[in-house]
Amino acid sequence: MERYAAGDDGAFEDVYDHLAGRLAGYVGRRVRDRALVDDVVQETFLHMHRARGSFIRGAEVLPWAFAIARRLIIDNDRVARRHKTTALDADDDSAVPVAMTSAATAEELMQAKQTAGRLHAELARLSHAQRDAFELLKNEGLSLAQAAAVLGTTVTAVKLRAHRAYLALRQALGDSALPADAEPNTEEDS
Repeated sequence: MERYAAGDDGAFEDVYDHLAGRLAGYVGRRVRDRALVDDVVQETFLHMHRARGSFIRGAEVLPWAFAIARRLIIDNDRVARRHKTTALDADDDSAVPVAMTSAATAEELMQAKQTAGRLHAELARLSHAQRDAFELLKNEGLSLAQAAAVLGTTVTAVKLRAHRAYLALRQALGDSALPADAEPNTEEDS
């Protein structure tokens, strides 16, 4: 990114290759429409291109890109709500991933799908701040410092939001629905 920010247009390909998949996954977990996912990813790169001259040398690119994408998702959601439709759909069962082995019984598959559906619905009920913190740490694997940069807040606020999200999910789904290691590591210093 530093080469691209310095004016090396050829470095864009490396930046794109490094970020496109992660951005698409991040946006895809928040937006139902595949075309909108592609649009948000492309618009994120457009914003990055326009702001590349202000990129701070040594700064991490991924949190910056996620912050841009997050802002675009929020903006798209606002527009959609004004038009009485929403880009986010908590009731869409097709967005619920079910990872099972081929030896799983039909009953196990049904139970896993129901649990995943409940988890998805409970995540949708969380405040945006709690859900975003939890998902950035758990789904995206960002550090507390990186998540704080994406959310424009402090590490302490991210810890608190993620912990509250975890507690709410655990209370709503019961202890058996979330693995013991599901709570994001909030002991991390950075």
